[in-house]
Amino acid sequence: MKRFLTALLGLACVAPLSARELDLGARVQALPAANRFALKDYFVWCGAPVKGPDAKYHLFYSRWPVKVGFAPGWALHSEIAYAVADRPEGPYTHVNVALPKRDPNPATGKKYWDGDVTHNANAFFHDGKYYLYYMGNHGDGKSYPMHRNHQRIGLAIAEKPEGPWKRFDRPIVDITDDQKSFDSLCVTNPAACMRPDGGVLLVYKAVQYIKGKEMGGNVRYGAALAKSPEGPYIKTPGRIFEAEKPGKHWMVAEDPFIFHSRKYGNRYYAVTRDVVGSFTGSSGGICLFQSDDGLDWNPATHPKIIEHHFALAGGAKSNSNLERPALLIEDGEPTYLFGATDGYKKNGRISSNVQIPIIPVLGNP
Repeated sequence: MKRFLTALLGLACVAPLSARELDLGARVQALPAANRFALKDYFVWCGAPVKGPDAKYHLFYSRWPVKVGFAPGWALHSEIAYAVADRPEGPYTHVNVALPKRDPNPATGKKYWDGDVTHNANAFFHDGKYYLYYMGNHGDGKSYPMHRNHQRIGLAIAEKPEGPWKRFDRPIVDITDDQKSFDSLCVTNPAACMRPDGGVLLVYKAVQYIKGKEMGGNVRYGAALAKSPEGPYIKTPGRIFEAEKPGKHWMVAEDPFIFHSRKYGNRYYAVTRDVVGSFTGSSGGICLFQSDDGLDWNPATHPKIIEHHFALAGGAKSNSNLERPALLIEDGEPTYLFGATDGYKKNGRISSNVQIPIIPVLGNP
C-alpha cells in the first residue's frame, strides 16, 4: 500500500491532467497474485470486463477444455462464458455459458455461421442493454483451416449480463467478395465502442484470400461504422494499425480494445498487442494508439503500456506475455488492464485472465 500511495503522489506531480494526454504506461502497476481468473480443466482467454448499473463487474470470456489442447482447440471448441465479481480485481465467479453451440437452423437444416464456436468476446453496456461482440465459426470439429477460415463477426444483445442473449442468423461483418481485398478470407477479433454521435465504431482483424494458400495472406485490420449498436455495419475503405515500415511481417498489431475518451483529448484510443515491436520497441508488448476519427490511427504520444514480460507484485517478471488486452473503464477513467496470459500450456501452465491495476489520476481534467 505504501508503494502504491508513493507512486500515486508522484504521478499526480509528473502527469497533470491539464496535458490531456493518456499515459497508461506510467500508471499501470504490478500484477497482484490474487488478481487472476482461472477455471479448473479449462483454458480461459479473451476477458471482456463491463461495470454494470448494478455496481457489479461482469466478465465475458472464452473457454475450452484443456484436454483438447490450447491450439487449435480454441478454433474448434471455444465458447463464450460469463462470470461476475463484486470488485474489479475479483474474485470472479463463473455463472453460465453466454453463447453456446447452436442447433442447426430449422428453416434450412444447415449449421448457423456461429453454430460450433464463439470466441473473442468484446462488450459494453448502453441504454439498458449489454452488447456482446464476438467471433463465431462452424466446421467439422477436426479441421483447423476450415474453422479458422469460417470466422465471421457477430453481435448478441441482452438486458441482463446472465442473458438470455439474442443472437442473429447472419454475421454483422462478413468477408468481402473481392478476393484482392485484405478481408476476403475471414474476419474476426472485433472491438467496438460508442461514438459521440450515438453511432458505433467497430474494428476487426482480417485475412486475405490467396489462391493456392489454404491459410491466406497477411493479417491486417479494418473498420466499420453503424448508426446504432444493432447495425447495419458498413465497412470503411482502407486498413488501420499499419506500421510505417511493416517489412515482411505477416502481422504487426493484434487484439485491439477501443474506446472514446472525452477526458483525454476527445479522441479514440486503442490498446493492442505490439506483435513484433513496431510501435513500442517491445515485441509482444502492449501498445496504445490514438485517433481523432476512429479511422486514421497512430501510436499515442506515450505508446508503451507494458513490455513482453510484465511486472508481478514482489518484483518478479511474468514468464509469458499478455494477450487480448481490454480496459475496464469507470467514469471515463481506465482503472484495470485485463488480459489473457500463459497460453499454449508451456511447462504445465494453463491460460487464465489477469486484472492489472491502473493508478487513478488525481484532480479533474
